[in-house]
Amino acid sequence: MLQLKPLDKAVPIFQQIGSEVSPVVLLNIFEVAEADIPALLKAWEADANWMKLQAGYISTQLHQGIAGSTVFMNYALWESVAHFRAAFTHPEFKSALANYPSTAVASPHLFTRLTVPNLCVGP
Repeated sequence: MLQLKPLDKAVPIFQQIGSEVSPVVLLNIFEVAEADIPALLKAWEADANWMKLQAGYISTQLHQGIAGSTVFMNYALWESVAHFRAAFTHPEFKSALANYPSTAVASPHLFTRLTVPNLCVGP
């Protein structure tokens, strides 16, 4: 079963999904034992394929830390928090968390883009 650990203890994902922001970026950091990497990837792939079918999903990309790291980073783009909330709290998705290895810890967090003149284009 996937363990959840807040990236921001003051504002965890369950608090964030109550807001109404559009669009949003999900950043999810996974930590897992080296021996469980194949199981993590299999479970993540199944979840990503399920999420891909949900309303408001835009895209996702998974990354692995280099040099033998067992830390993974996923970011996914969603049209809105409301769309993400519907998928994240769906019973089918919640039950799929049991498919992750017991050593897997995830830290999901939602972000919005910011505008920084001459550097970043925000919403």
